[in-house]
Amino acid sequence: MTVFCAIDWAERHHDVALVDDTGTLLAKARISDDAAGYSKLLDLLAEHGDSPESPIPVALETSHGLLIAVLHTGSRKVFAINPLAAARYRDRHSVSRKKSDPGDALVLANILRTDMHAHRPLPDDSEQAQAIAVLARAQQDAVWSRQQLANQVRSLLHEYYPAALLAFQSKQGGLTRPDTRIMLTLAPTPSKAARLTLSQLRAALKRSGRSRGLDAEAERLRAVLRAEHAHHLPAVEDAFGRQLLALLGQLDAACQAAAELAEAAEAAFREHADSEILLSFPGLGPMLGARVLAEVGDDRSRFVDARALKSYAGSAPITRASGKKRFVGRRFVKNNRLMNAGFLWAFAALTASPGANAHYRRRREHGDWHNAAQRHLLNRFLGQLHHCLQTRQLFDEQRAFAPLLSPPTGHAA
Repeated sequence: MTVFCAIDWAERHHDVALVDDTGTLLAKARISDDAAGYSKLLDLLAEHGDSPESPIPVALETSHGLLIAVLHTGSRKVFAINPLAAARYRDRHSVSRKKSDPGDALVLANILRTDMHAHRPLPDDSEQAQAIAVLARAQQDAVWSRQQLANQVRSLLHEYYPAALLAFQSKQGGLTRPDTRIMLTLAPTPSKAARLTLSQLRAALKRSGRSRGLDAEAERLRAVLRAEHAHHLPAVEDAFGRQLLALLGQLDAACQAAAELAEAAEAAFREHADSEILLSFPGLGPMLGARVLAEVGDDRSRFVDARALKSYAGSAPITRASGKKRFVGRRFVKNNRLMNAGFLWAFAALTASPGANAHYRRRREHGDWHNAAQRHLLNRFLGQLHHCLQTRQLFDEQRAFAPLLSPPTGHAA
């Protein structure tokens, strides 16, 4: 008898349902979200035939957490069912729109029983790849948080401190640069900034780690900060300054977190066996390579072919056809983290690879907008990456873009 298990996940407890291949409910239980609950779940599975040789497949509506770590051991297949798909299956069995946690667990179990072939199990990534995924995603979140805070600082400076925007925003890194943050902490209001001396400016620049061009930069900053600008009332300006200092404290923490996580992610990435292949691709450095590896993983059986990887990333187009209507467009359901890293990868490759640049230019000449051409280039890179990872080959520019790099034939008239 084939048995299927499903768990309706919640924050404090989980409802478990086991069914056989005819849909008969064999057992149901409610377990706590702790070691005792996990042990109870494993005992329940063992009672119904679970073993290392023939583990019972399990379906949930989440793909992370300690419960997943407990279940995803050995050869057991764990399926993360999209909640939207589960809602559609619920309507299949009942039109009254009733809902309960035990009922949801039963719905998930029947999804596994009837359509397990249509759902992809969680990848069997190595411990090293899972660690890289944690670090790379955390660093990506820290970068997004850093940019969000920088936008808040910029918006605040626009309200009362335009001289700071003129002084710092045009530089690479903008408001997240160490010298910018130190200078704004030293002078959080225009009045304080106007009173800074050249020696104070030089000392602040030196404290931020800058070692060259201190005198010229200090002169430039003094001229910008002492220029004539409109001002708020003194008390109001001081209040804005206190708000800026509070935001700068958060921004400093976000910048430090992003830097430390980047260092840890790059170190872990370089120790992985796939790092050499990923770094052979133009536009992929250690940090971007870690992000790509975090989402692609190192389970070579995860994607049956390159098209599956492209669809997962969202770079492959999707066709919607009905009657005489046919539309080919971009995918909205995708791995957003991989797509974000992919756009950065494709953009960086334009200057690192003549073939990638030629491919991009050809797509633009055919009418693609910038994003569409970038997506098409990423789609090609992902196909090449899948091939290189499967065959354990390094990227070869001449083979990857041979038609675009071949010299033109014939003689000029």
